[in-house]
Amino acid sequence: QVQLVESGGGMVQAGGSLRLSCAASGRTFSRYGLGWFRQAPGKEREFVAAISWSGGYAYYSVAVKGRFTISRDNAKNAVYLQMNSLKPEDTAVYYCAASRRDYSALERRGEYDYWGQGTQVTVSS
Repeated sequence: QVQLVESGGGMVQAGGSLRLSCAASGRTFSRYGLGWFRQAPGKEREFVAAISWSGGYAYYSVAVKGRFTISRDNAKNAVYLQMNSLKPEDTAVYYCAASRRDYSALERRGEYDYWGQGTQVTVSS
């Protein structure tokens, strides 16, 4: 069992930065692939970024590549999402999630076993 708690959301102007954190419980944290997803009002939850067990492999959606960076610290049972050059279209509730997969198919929402409650990110123009 893994419990995930996100933090770090808030309101920021376009062009600004935020760093989201996700704290996880569980003794086998390092054996989970981790991802960030987001859901804007009236839209489906979409993939943002994912990272492998060791942190050696990461990938991103086209919408955020080059602006966002995912990282993890297995010693602290945490995963992070550094978001730079934020745009109003990045406004959404951001969720972290854990998958028993290492690195493949982590862009698929259905591959995740555990989800956090989400944290709101609002980017004003």
